[in-house]
Amino acid sequence: MHNRIKELRARDNLTQAKLAELVGVRRETIVFLEKGKYNPSLQLAYSIAQVFNLAIEEVFLFSEG
Repeated sequence: MHNRIKELRARDNLTQAKLAELVGVRRETIVFLEKGKYNPSLQLAYSIAQVFNLAIEEVFLFSEG
């Protein structure tokens, strides 16, 4: 699974720390998400998508195969 978190944070001028605060996780969680080393829970994915006012599928890209 890939995600667009880093791109979307830059678009909205959000730091990792601010995004983490908005969704209720530690900054390190955002770091791991951006590096693709952590798969979020459905609740966290939903919360992140809400911050960016997007659908989950627009933030988290699921590839087949």
